[in-house]
Amino acid sequence: MNPSCDECIKGSVHKGQPLGKEEMIHGLNTYVIGNRTNPRGIIVIYSDIFGLPLPNNKLIADAYAKSGEWLIYLPDFFEGDPVKLKIADLLIPVEAAKQSAFAKYTGLLASAPSFILWSTRHKEAPTNKVCMDFLQALRRATPRSQKIGMVGFCWGGKYAIRAGLESNMIKIDGEKVPLVDAVVSLHPSRLAFPDDVETLVVPVSYGWGLEDANVKIEQKGKVEEIHAKAQKAGRKLPEMEHKVYKPGRHGFAVRGNPDDPLERACLEGSVTQALNWLGRWL
Repeated sequence: MNPSCDECIKGSVHKGQPLGKEEMIHGLNTYVIGNRTNPRGIIVIYSDIFGLPLPNNKLIADAYAKSGEWLIYLPDFFEGDPVKLKIADLLIPVEAAKQSAFAKYTGLLASAPSFILWSTRHKEAPTNKVCMDFLQALRRATPRSQKIGMVGFCWGGKYAIRAGLESNMIKIDGEKVPLVDAVVSLHPSRLAFPDDVETLVVPVSYGWGLEDANVKIEQKGKVEEIHAKAQKAGRKLPEMEHKVYKPGRHGFAVRGNPDDPLERACLEGSVTQALNWLGRWL
């Protein structure tokens, strides 16, 4: 990483050198780490909008792989076009209290055009297709005896949940199967209610931030209400779990400040949440 890039995200890049390597998996450049010989299961990570260039995302994959049980795939679902790191601290500042209102809003105004253009290149339908095509290929290539879990952060949280919908099930050898066997979704953004959460067929663990300015804590209540109504109508739902983190500013599971005890607890807690949930269901 060049010095100018390092400076633009100073305080948000976590210490450590990623230990995996990038290779092509099912048509996408993918960061791979973990047990390639006899894994207990496969964990697919859909990162936040900063993708593979943000070291934190690879370090999370490394943390999941540390036990030696799992094979971890972190695909570049943005196909070489993640949001540039230079606007990372403007969109989700690490130390918001130290950022003046003037700096925040002038910075956001300056970065808005490039982010809007990026958004037009990553509309929901094609973004969804890239993700589901990868998961379909992975599911077809994976023995049914081996389970697949998925963890999504922010932008990726939405598509991790969608991977567990009934509408995304596929037929393999005449049997209808879900693309993944369990999901963890941390501060999922841009959720569409009720469509993204109503017809889930796999267990999902959600992580919400109490002070998340982008993904309001009220969304937790919306998800719970939709599921309660579905169950009342007679639909059998898989098990769901909701965890709330404090302070839980947006990006708490990826870009929290490890030097702040409360934010470090959010970072570590979200890793534990993911591994415990997937360890239970995979």
